[in-house]
Amino acid sequence: MIRSEILKDIAPILRDQLVVCNIGIPSQELHSIDDQPSNFYMLGTMGLASSIGLGLALAQPKTVVVIDGDGSVLTNLGTLPTIANNVADNYILMIIDNGSYGSTGDQPTYAGKKTSLAAVAQACGCENVVECQDVDTGEVLQAAIDSGQMHVIVVKCDSGNAKMPVITMDPVVIRDRFMKAVAS
Repeated sequence: MIRSEILKDIAPILRDQLVVCNIGIPSQELHSIDDQPSNFYMLGTMGLASSIGLGLALAQPKTVVVIDGDGSVLTNLGTLPTIANNVADNYILMIIDNGSYGSTGDQPTYAGKKTSLAAVAQACGCENVVECQDVDTGEVLQAAIDSGQMHVIVVKCDSGNAKMPVITMDPVVIRDRFMKAVAS
């Protein structure tokens, strides 16, 4: 499976959550598959979805699911010890690990080589770290939500992008409707 197929599969699970989605094509895919006011689409700031999602989880009680990529997490490895040392049981970081920088041309990442992001997260002190295959994502994500505990899920999948249109929604509109979803 590629990332867009995983997103289609888990879209019904995400509808009841606050979602912060990684920049570029992942946000375009989620927007095209199942746009929701409770989805915050990152249109810039590579590597910060996990940090923004953690801050949101610490600030309010609703479950926050961050959809991040291996390349993005690799650009901000400091987020993993921050997550480990600031536990928010309403926080789930789901790293879609396709072994490539999908939004910039599928150049390989180190996660597609020797580096295990699950092992890195555990070494940083993150608890409830689960690595799963693409076909098991929905089951693993639902179990993490149901547990009421912080999780880091590393989803191993194939590299590739679906052809999706760019998000034409104004960033201010994305922010405002997301803020309303957080407050409701």
